[in-house]
Amino acid sequence: LESGEDKENPAIKRQVILFILGVCVCQSRGETLRYSLAEEMERDSFVANIAKDLGVSPSQLAARKARVVSEGNEQLFRLNQNTGVLTAKEPLDREEICPQSETCTLFFKIFFENPLQLIRGEVEVRDVNDNSPVFLEKEMVLEIPETASPGSRFPLVRARDKDVGSNGLQNYTLESNAHFSIALGKRKDGGKYAELVLERQLDREEQRELNLLLTATDGGSPPRSGTTHVRIVVVDANDNIPVFGREVYEVRVPENSPPEQLVVRVAAADADEGSNGKVRYAFTQTTEEYGQLFELNPDTGEIRVVGILDFEEAKMHKMVVKATDGGGLSSHCKVQVEVLDVNDNAPEIALTSLTASIPEDAPPRTVVALFSVRDRDAGDNGRTECAIDGDLPFSLTPAFDNYYELRTNAALDRERTAEYNISITATDWGTRRLSARESIFVQISDVNDNPPQFTQEIYTMSVTENNGPMLRIGSVNATDADAGKNARVSYALVRQEAVSFVSVNEETGTVQALRPLDYEEVRALEVTVRAADGGSPPLSAQAVLRVVVRDENDNAPVVLHPSRDSLATAGELVPRWAREGYLVARVVAVDADAGQNAWLSYELAKATEPGLFRVGLHSGEVRTARAVAERDAPRQRLVVLVRDRGQPPRSATATLGIALVDGFSDVFLQLSQATAGRWQQQPQAAEEDMLTTRLVAALDCVSSLFLLSVLAFSAAKVCKGRPRARLSPPSARYYADGDFVADGVDVASTGTVSLTERYETCLSSGPGRSQFCFLRPVLPSPKSSPEEEAARSFRAEPPTNGAAGNASLPYSWKGREWPSGN
Repeated sequence: LESGEDKENPAIKRQVILFILGVCVCQSRGETLRYSLAEEMERDSFVANIAKDLGVSPSQLAARKARVVSEGNEQLFRLNQNTGVLTAKEPLDREEICPQSETCTLFFKIFFENPLQLIRGEVEVRDVNDNSPVFLEKEMVLEIPETASPGSRFPLVRARDKDVGSNGLQNYTLESNAHFSIALGKRKDGGKYAELVLERQLDREEQRELNLLLTATDGGSPPRSGTTHVRIVVVDANDNIPVFGREVYEVRVPENSPPEQLVVRVAAADADEGSNGKVRYAFTQTTEEYGQLFELNPDTGEIRVVGILDFEEAKMHKMVVKATDGGGLSSHCKVQVEVLDVNDNAPEIALTSLTASIPEDAPPRTVVALFSVRDRDAGDNGRTECAIDGDLPFSLTPAFDNYYELRTNAALDRERTAEYNISITATDWGTRRLSARESIFVQISDVNDNPPQFTQEIYTMSVTENNGPMLRIGSVNATDADAGKNARVSYALVRQEAVSFVSVNEETGTVQALRPLDYEEVRALEVTVRAADGGSPPLSAQAVLRVVVRDENDNAPVVLHPSRDSLATAGELVPRWAREGYLVARVVAVDADAGQNAWLSYELAKATEPGLFRVGLHSGEVRTARAVAERDAPRQRLVVLVRDRGQPPRSATATLGIALVDGFSDVFLQLSQATAGRWQQQPQAAEEDMLTTRLVAALDCVSSLFLLSVLAFSAAKVCKGRPRARLSPPSARYYADGDFVADGVDVASTGTVSLTERYETCLSSGPGRSQFCFLRPVLPSPKSSPEEEAARSFRAEPPTNGAAGNASLPYSWKGREWPSGN
């Protein structure tokens, strides 16, 4: 077929292909594979081995691309080319594939290629008993008159079974009974049916209807079945009168029955049917009162409550009921309704007497109230008991009959609880216990048993000095747990000596400063405040009031050194060979204020030679800023500004007169320093002492000449102003006790130089006797007279370490004069 000639002639090629297909169709018509498979087999169930049945190997199936095709749209089978096994793709349901058919056959074809071949096959799906007979109706109703004769037949609804053959419907059975049997028949199509046969006469008065169970069974193994109910209604004849089931109906009804509550249902049976068998009910021989309490339904015979039943009013109700059928026949019965007591009345509390207010110091067992409890119910429903709700200092005590007393059982405290809302609950003993509650309000009157209490033990207040009069600086507060006048608190100062400074408002406790305060005079004061209530007798408490005076920058710095007297002369001597950093003097100033207001700083405000001297910012030391030159004026005048750190700051000035001299030699200065060193320092080594001795001996001559000139200068100074030789005693303004020690803190701690040091050096510039005055530290006493202070200031004493450490001069000797030749 693949030759070149065939390619050149397509018509010949098509004829050959048609011939081969015809041969294959002929072959397929001659071969049909038949198999069978039970329904509901699981997926991939084995159907047949195609390779074995066709006598070909599995490899040939694969080589020829064998495949299976089912008739219809759904492919039901699968062919495995490797094994040649034909399997079902899904479980097969015969009733779904072939409904209403005795046999079920599925057709398929197997196609081969190379060469093309077609083989037919068919699979018969065998029926399995997987369906039970089913009745279309769950219940069949047959109406049969009671006059029907035995042997009468009544057809029944047949059952259906989807299975076929022996698995289909085979038999009907009827539940055993005394009146009916079942007979089976066969239809033309082979189906079976059942009929109901009456075997015994029916009596409607004996049995109005019969309920029978009809069962349909198939022939499977095991067999399956289906059932339905057959209800037979017997049609009766009218030949009976109404008859009550009981002559007397006795019922019990609780008194709290709601309206429409069913009391009893009377029933009269009438064997007749239709209008002759319909019974109606009515009350006879019944009073109007019963008609208001009960209602009778004429059709059902139900007696219901329409009024309010009360056991306390009537315990028994009797009625007569008449039943009448449609033919006028009637009968009677009695109904007795007993009303049962129900706990429907809560206890009632009646207050007889009440004490509205009792004092808090009332003793226990004090009677507060008397009340009674009553319950209208009977028996346990009317028996009561009483209790107090909560944990309160009260108790209940039975008095007599149904009376109770309310008493106190503990001490009362009005400050803890000022009033009590006492809830008394009375409960009966019924099954469903009812209770009543009564609230008794008891007021506790106050007794003065609590003293006032200050909110603080110590009240600390502050006020800035120089305050205005009657300035409010704070308040004290005390509370009293009592009430009324017992809680009215008044304030007063215990120590009357403080009245001149502060006062306390009697009613409000406001603290006021009566007059301006001065921090430098009074820094703090402490008084006792008493708070008393208005009770009888009054109770009181005390607290400490501490008033702290805050400092204000109201004092300017005061210069202690140099004094104003030194302005007339050159107060300080500076040799011309002095180098940079040479200590000239120390400006000493104090400030009566405290804290930051007393922190002093020094600065050079004016100088003859601005660049020659400088002042220590905090120490006040005046030192040379450079070496003294020959061109510098012999007399220098410095103005030092002393300023505190208050807001606003205050200041003062100190004027220093300085003389630049050439009369001091290096040897004399060294001798002076060595002499001062013996007073200020510890003894030096032995070799230093020997050197000092030699220097003193060598300079003795030069010193004598210098002393003579100094004596002459001092004499001239004394002649001009002898009163200057003595110092006036320090002013108490400068040396008040508060200036040296404030609350245990030295004034020096505020940043200024200690006030215990004061020095003065005087040198006369004219003719006369030279004089040096070195004054020792002045420690004045508040009780010393000015004369004693002046005398003490000129008394010769050895220097102390503290004085020597703070001296502003290069010498620390003290005395009135320097004797000539010494």
